[in-house]
Formats: sequence, C-alpha cells, structure tokens
Amino acid sequence: MFCAKKSVVLAVALAMFFCLTPMAQADDVTDWNQHMLRAVTVAGTSPLVTTRVAAIVQASVFDAVNGIDRKYAAVHVAPGAPAGASRRAAAVQAAYTALVALFPTQKPTFDGRIAVSLTAIAADPHETSAGIAAGVAWGTTAANGILAWRATDGFTPAPPPYLGGTGLGQWRPTPPAFAPGAGPQFATMVPWVISTPSQYRPGGPPALTSARYATDFNETKLIGSIASTVRTSDQTIYSWFWAQSTASYLWNHVADVLLERRARGDDDEEEGRFGDHRGSLLESARLLALLDVAMADAAIACWDAKYTYVAWRPVTAIPLEASIGNAGITVNPGDATWMPLFATPPHPEYPSGHSTVSGAAAAVLATFFGEKTHFTMDNDLLIGVTRSYHSFTQALNEVKNARIYAGIHFRFACDDGQVIGDQVGHYVLQNALLPVN
Repeated sequence: MFCAKKSVVLAVALAMFFCLTPMAQADDVTDWNQHMLRAVTVAGTSPLVTTRVAAIVQASVFDAVNGIDRKYAAVHVAPGAPAGASRRAAAVQAAYTALVALFPTQKPTFDGRIAVSLTAIAADPHETSAGIAAGVAWGTTAANGILAWRATDGFTPAPPPYLGGTGLGQWRPTPPAFAPGAGPQFATMVPWVISTPSQYRPGGPPALTSARYATDFNETKLIGSIASTVRTSDQTIYSWFWAQSTASYLWNHVADVLLERRARGDDDEEEGRFGDHRGSLLESARLLALLDVAMADAAIACWDAKYTYVAWRPVTAIPLEASIGNAGITVNPGDATWMPLFATPPHPEYPSGHSTVSGAAAAVLATFFGEKTHFTMDNDLLIGVTRSYHSFTQALNEVKNARIYAGIHFRFACDDGQVIGDQVGHYVLQNALLPVN
C-alpha cells in the first residue's frame, strides 16, 4: 500500500510506536486513544481544553465505526459508510483526521502512526485493499463531520479576560501568576448531550457565616497549607498525583487498560452491564466516546456553575478573611502567610473541576466494568508513580481529598462537584449512543 520511498519513515515510525507504547493495546481504538493522550501531553493542553479534544477525537472514532455497523445512535454523523468498508481503517483514519486538525504541528508524528496502523491493517488477511480505502474515506468523512459541528460550539472566539471581583467571597486572580479566569466560554458552550450547561447547576456554596463553611475553611487551612504538619506523606503524594496529569489522561488510560483486560478475559468478578461485548471494536469505541463526551459535558456543567457563583479560592479566602460569625459560629482568624501545597488553578472555586469531571468518568466506567473493579492508575508526568484502587468510589474519594489536601479547594466544592459529574455521567448513559433497535 505504501511506496518504497516511505520505507525508512515507516521503519522509524514502527520503532517509535513500540518504544512509546508501554501497555498492550486491546485494539486500534484504544491504540489511537493513547496517541491522543500523548498528543495533548506534548502540546501542554490544559485539563479543561483536553476534555473537548478527547470528546472530538473519540466521537469521531465512534461515528466512524458505528457508521459501518449501524448498531447505535450516532454522536452526530449519521451512518453512511459504503458496504465492505474496513472498521479498523475507519477508526484509525477518523482519529488521525481529528488529531491533525486539532494539533497541526504534530502532523509528522501522526503521519508515522497512521502509516504503522494502516500497514498492520493491510497485513490482516480479513481485510481487503478496497475495504481499507473505503474505511479511510469514511473515517475522514466522520471526523470532518464532528469537527465542523464543534467548530460552532462556542469554544472560539474566547471572550474578554475575566477578572472577577473584590467583594467578600468573590473570586479574583490568584498567585503566583494572577492570571484571568480560565475558560469562561466553557460556561456557555454547546453541550454534547445534556440539554443546557445549567441543567445540573448546584445550589451554590454555603454562606460565609454558615457552620459548613467554617468547618471546610478550617479543614483546608489546616491540612492544605504548604507547611502543614498534619498532612501525611501519602496524602502529599496523591495530591500531586491527581494534579500533575489531566483527568482525561487518567480516566482514559484506565479505560484502555480495562478494555485490554476484558479482551483477555481477565475481568473482575463483578462486571458491569456491558460485559458481553468482549473484544469488539465498536464496543471499545462506544465506551470511550461515552466516557469522553460525559467528561466534556461535566466540564461544561462545572464551568457554568463556576462562573455563576464566582466563589473565591482558599488562597484568597484564608489570608484575607478575619473572624466572621453568625450565632456563635466563627471562622478561625485569617493567616496572611498561608499558601497552598501548590499553585491554585486560575478559575473560580466552586465546584471543583476535577471532582466534577472525575465523577462523570467514574459513573460511565462503573456502569461498564462494575463499581468494585480493581484498577491501577499511572501518570504521564509522574513516571513510576502509581495508585491502586478497589472501587471507583475509593478513587473518587481520593480525588476530593487530593484537592483539599493541596489547599486549592474547600470540601463543599468537591462534594458538590462529584454529584454534578455523577448526574451528567448517568444522563449521558441514559440518552446517548443507544441501540437503534
């Protein structure tokens, strides 16, 4: 399929692929999911923007494969593949097309990877050159359909810089960068599945004079300080672990590993309700599309709430706030020297973005694999550091604690964020990519 002039490029691409791929891949879908995760790491894409990137790529892949199988409702592109089109070629070409559009400077890397993928597909005796060509054409069509749709979702143009306010309880830029609020356009972006960004808007943070605020304020002040003497070494490690990578990387990588484990028949005893689709390219594509679309909608719902309530961060509240009280409830005096374990992300406090997006991810993965699934997470930016969990709930509790122990959130923001994410995740499962018959 490829001319002799490309043989050296292909050899290098093959070597690069095998050197950079640490886990056995379940199929072409999870293979290109890993390429996507690596691309956002290389590009330094923010966790928030990564939710949109991942949803675009995995929606493209799903609509490409489903457009051949025609088993489920599409994300956006109606099935229309020609008879005999290769599912594998459609999947890899859809991912490639989306990634080149999103990260054009990385095109040489993607070119090498698509060469590897298509060569492997051509070596499959079940594939034909005509089927591969048809799959490539259809994968391109599916990805371009998703890209065109999301080009008008409100991501661009970005609104003017958001600087918050200076009133009691209001968010304002935080040290050390004092950057404007990140991603205000996500608060009004067109969702993927939920009806509106405000569909699951929470009731807001507790009043500054409430018992709940006092309790959570004092907890973060005590344990979230960079100089805390009560935070354990393990709590410090996992605070950094959950902060160094994106939620999209962490949960997508877990999904890939669990799909590969399922393909081998090594599921835990408690399986989710999708346990009868071992090794199916379409089912891998469907899981990852549901996962990433749910996380993207959770981010939109979270940012709607953030820019509705614009609540201040602990790094602002703790140094500035003196004693406030109501009916004998008093917050401890502010500490002008207080600093969190690490730099606070530049957007309002409530609710926690990581807790919200992780809540959606866990809702999807627990449904597919079972709540009490055992899994291990690694981190693309903390090489060699892993975390192991006996359930998705255990991981979510660690996510919440990590944000508090790092000093960047109050517990009420994490609790409410997880609830929003869980609601969004289940809504997506109940309303998207459903069987057509």
